[in-house]
Amino acid sequence: MYDRRVLDTPREWVRAWKPQVPGIHEVFHASFAGHAYPPHTHDAWTVFIVDRGAVRYDLEARHRGAAGRRVTILPPHVSHDGRAAATTGYRKRVLYLDEEVLGKRLIGPAVDRPDFDDPAIVHGFEAVHRALRHPDGTLEAESHLALMAERIRRRLRGPLEDPPVVAGDVLAASLRELLDDLCGEPPTLAEAGALLHASPSQLVRSFTRTFGIAPHRYVVGRRIDAARRLLLDGVPLARAAVDAGFHDQAHMTRHFRRHVGVTPGRYVASAPG
Repeated sequence: MYDRRVLDTPREWVRAWKPQVPGIHEVFHASFAGHAYPPHTHDAWTVFIVDRGAVRYDLEARHRGAAGRRVTILPPHVSHDGRAAATTGYRKRVLYLDEEVLGKRLIGPAVDRPDFDDPAIVHGFEAVHRALRHPDGTLEAESHLALMAERIRRRLRGPLEDPPVVAGDVLAASLRELLDDLCGEPPTLAEAGALLHASPSQLVRSFTRTFGIAPHRYVVGRRIDAARRLLLDGVPLARAAVDAGFHDQAHMTRHFRRHVGVTPGRYVASAPG
């Protein structure tokens, strides 16, 4: 992961990094006042929310704007520019997604309808960003991304391009076996999908429907169970965190408190003398 910050003026900055999430090749957060993008194209889908202010842009010579609680998508290989709609500037969060996440067939419909105020799409975008805050949030971010992308495809009335449907309970059980075998380092949904011949969104929906819990939450629960056993066996906190599959002790503590109600340290200290 890399992080870059540019401070040209108090109102202008950029933060960009590459998360270890299949399908996302860059996360880009920025605040701009006077900066204006010249006409350009990307080889990725640009998916963004404007958190403050408003943006004006031309997409394939059509005048557009973005502001408020909605998600805007700019398709790959289509010319666009961008500038603040007012002198107060704007702040935005952007995901650059691999072309295959939404598919080439939706480029035309996206040019015609680039904006979505659908609460499910907005929630999905926010959920991806929340997961990206944490080094151990890769599977969670990938899950939310899969569902958000599926919702966008449906809204654009494009083909979902899912493989033939496998019986949901069979698919869910197969995914659980993969997660159980590799709980310390679970496969990405893309990897699991390739093995099980299903799309990431199919995996998330079938698993959640069958077991009543999302795949990433299931993995966290398994890690908590492993950590509890290790701690009660006398393994030091930092070692237990890594052996249970957490990024580090801080991330184990965050999830442990949520699941068990106390910190790992207090959990160990609670044993009768």
